[in-house]
Amino acid sequence: MEQLRGSGVALVTPFKADESIDWNALEKLIDHVINGGIDYVVSLGTTGETPTLSSEEKLDLIKFTFEKVQKRVPVVVGIGDYNTRDVVKRLETCPLDEAAAVLSVAPYYSKPSQEGIFQHYKTIAKASPRPIILYNVPGRTGRNMTAATTVRLAHEVENIVAMKEASGDMVQCMQIIKDKPEGFLVISGDDALALPQLACGMDGVISVAANYFAADFSAMVKAALDNNIPAARNLHYKMHEAFELMFAENNPAGIKAFLHYGGITENAFRLPVVPVSRELDAKIKAFVSNYK
Repeated sequence: MEQLRGSGVALVTPFKADESIDWNALEKLIDHVINGGIDYVVSLGTTGETPTLSSEEKLDLIKFTFEKVQKRVPVVVGIGDYNTRDVVKRLETCPLDEAAAVLSVAPYYSKPSQEGIFQHYKTIAKASPRPIILYNVPGRTGRNMTAATTVRLAHEVENIVAMKEASGDMVQCMQIIKDKPEGFLVISGDDALALPQLACGMDGVISVAANYFAADFSAMVKAALDNNIPAARNLHYKMHEAFELMFAENNPAGIKAFLHYGGITENAFRLPVVPVSRELDAKIKAFVSNYK
């Protein structure tokens, strides 16, 4: 799993004004992030508006991403749900031969107990043909996966190899880093907290911001992993305002505004996601215009 140490990017799904998938823009985005130095890409993460995609579109996106990445970097595929049996079925039927790993979000909406979360992941890990990356994002799922549950899964379930931690709780993050088994990767899921989390011992980031800031974000992560904290800090503060603007109202509405003004994708969505407000849009446009 050393190939997943560094900077990953959770790709957006570009849409056209008629809400169809913009395949040309997706190819452009893939080239943009790879040429910017990103170490791997994540297809079908929550930043990709996956709840609004049909099953057929998800399969097409996986295949298209493999085809356009052309093995230049590893590809991680997002497959997660609150229905454990459905996740198992998708793991058995999705084209995952070329995937480096599967990123699977903790069960959402139903708010299972910690034992329920453990049994969910144990079940899908047994069924998965590829290694599993846990994904804890309580702001979206409604339930925090505790450090104890993460560490238990890391020690007891062989096919679980990493954790994307996006709780925002630095104490919880440090507890996982301290108690994890050797070789288990702990990956940040918070762009604004990535630098301090890397300094505490995390192994990389799966980023939203890197869709646009691929070169600077990947350089920041590399510098931090090389213990060049002054260089990483300079890049962090260069992007700091962008992190605040990007997540002020909604993800991926924020990052899509950046990509729109960067000339990479249209500013198009599927409901219930809508563009950012006029006031925030103006601030993002000004930031992009002045960013060097």
